[in-house]
Amino acid sequence: MNTVLFLILFPIVVALLLLILPQPAVRKGIVVLSTIILTVASVNLAVQYFNTGAVFFNLDNQYIDLGIFAIEVILAVIVIGISLKYKQYLAGLLMLTSAAIMIWFEGSYGEEIQTSYNLFVDNLSLIMTLIIGIISSLIAIFAVGYMKDYHHHHKEVKDRTPFFFFVIFVFLGAMYGVVFANNLMWLYFFWEITTFSSFFLIGYSREEIAIKNAFRALNMNLLGGLGFSIAIVYLFINAHTIELNMLPELASTVVLLPTALLAFAGLTKAAQMPFSSWLLGAMVAPTPVSALLHSSTMIKAGVYLIIRLSPVFAFVDGGSMVGLFVAMVGAVTFVLTAFMAISQSDAKRVLAYSTISNLGLIIVCAGIGTYQLMWAAIMLMIFHAIAKSLLFLSVGTVEHNIGDRIIESMDGLITKMPKIAIGMVIGIAGMFLAPFGMLISKWAALEGLVTANPVLTVFVAFGSAATLFFWTKWLGKLLMVKERPLEFQSKVPGTERFTLTTLAVLTVGVCLLFPLISKYSLEPFIASIYNQTYLLDQGNVIILLIMVGLMVVLPVGLSFTHKNYQYKPQYLAGLNTSEKEKFYGSLGLTREITMRSFYLENIFGESKLFKLGVVISIVLIIIMFGVGII
Repeated sequence: MNTVLFLILFPIVVALLLLILPQPAVRKGIVVLSTIILTVASVNLAVQYFNTGAVFFNLDNQYIDLGIFAIEVILAVIVIGISLKYKQYLAGLLMLTSAAIMIWFEGSYGEEIQTSYNLFVDNLSLIMTLIIGIISSLIAIFAVGYMKDYHHHHKEVKDRTPFFFFVIFVFLGAMYGVVFANNLMWLYFFWEITTFSSFFLIGYSREEIAIKNAFRALNMNLLGGLGFSIAIVYLFINAHTIELNMLPELASTVVLLPTALLAFAGLTKAAQMPFSSWLLGAMVAPTPVSALLHSSTMIKAGVYLIIRLSPVFAFVDGGSMVGLFVAMVGAVTFVLTAFMAISQSDAKRVLAYSTISNLGLIIVCAGIGTYQLMWAAIMLMIFHAIAKSLLFLSVGTVEHNIGDRIIESMDGLITKMPKIAIGMVIGIAGMFLAPFGMLISKWAALEGLVTANPVLTVFVAFGSAATLFFWTKWLGKLLMVKERPLEFQSKVPGTERFTLTTLAVLTVGVCLLFPLISKYSLEPFIASIYNQTYLLDQGNVIILLIMVGLMVVLPVGLSFTHKNYQYKPQYLAGLNTSEKEKFYGSLGLTREITMRSFYLENIFGESKLFKLGVVISIVLIIIMFGVGII
């Protein structure tokens, strides 16, 4: 238990140090040292509880509960005050409503609220611990060099870097709290801190668009938080418990509505339709924020909670219907956002839509809740966290060097920034190519859905086809070379190079190790819930390992041969003009040579698909609540 408490509290202490010691050199030292400590502590916890199964801790202390309550009230006052300052009254109203419910609840039932276990550790929380401890730490190290460049390129933005890192480490402490909390009131407390942290990070620049998008994220996540608070009150009044591990054991008439409310909170946090716009708006934040939100913190909290609810969907009478509509929201989100990603040329928006889409697939698996689909959901979460953080951070580095993040500007990046481009190739391959884990996990998801719900298989098939389209386009731009590039000097800080290299190695390494991860971590966890598990076929594992070996050859080959390429001008059947990049077209007209990807905005544009997804998902959520009430 000491390590668990350390992981929750240590980032908070670091955050305070970063706030009161703002000198850049001191800050860099604190960030690097603290992230090493967090990584070591996370790995140590995983080793310590590797073979123990679920272990529960009772930290029953009235002063802790009082402190949590006091912090909740203070944060509510701060958020309401900021909402009034910026005339964003909806955020203030949602915050006030949630706070009033919890104050009434604790005032009316405070003496009766008793929990057997407030904290716990099992294999799923250990996996999340490693994602937070390793991926988030690497992102924090990346941010040291990045924020210096950020303010060099954005001189109009006031430098509040100490506050930035303060919020980052508070965010990390809250995420550790989310994955260790068994007491739903504690989980709610940490859940709301992640909401407030994302609000401050998205609005970091304090520009009008940043403030607008920060409040959009706050509004939608506070709405989910309101559902969370109602779930706690309803559950305690009707079942006299607020412990997460008790949900699968309760009678269906008691647990269905709070499960639906908690799933609703998870959908908002995971930016599923109709709430996906807040995550797209979050792209205005500095790149490390985008990487944190997408890979290891905010939205992972949403899918984590829904995965925790999977046994309720699987084992409780009526739970399968609630889970089905949760899965359908995920399926609609997966398909439509994958198609919308096709129409995007902004790299960060492609990554954002891809994230929302992949989380939709995870929620499809968790909503159905069979043992095979839970295996797929957790594996998807692991591989997505690593590959997506690599891609987001790489785009941030490229943007600072070429001046924008438009995919069309990344022609021939393999010759301009070969190491960064190779890392991006690995990240993109990790998202959709064999033998990387995302494709393996999608195959497991398809296999599980064929048995459990064949209709949802159609959604996964079409969404996966769209995924192939937009990733292949981007990959082609990175590797395409039309001519010898102009002299180009890139500047990548050492902290960024270290992070990107480590993430690229991790992306390949986890693919090599995924059979071991499955056998020694996922399978025991799933067997403890379902009394059966999903076993990988040994022959397929061997084939996949051979393919991983071949994939290692690609980046290594590119790194050694890119300097020896021979560049030839485009031939164009002899119709080249004397001017570079031009040729004689029909009727003797001079035309410019262009090589532009297809974006098909008229077919897959946001204006058409987004509204459709919002309407469908709202209807599905309403039905989900109806099932929960009935």
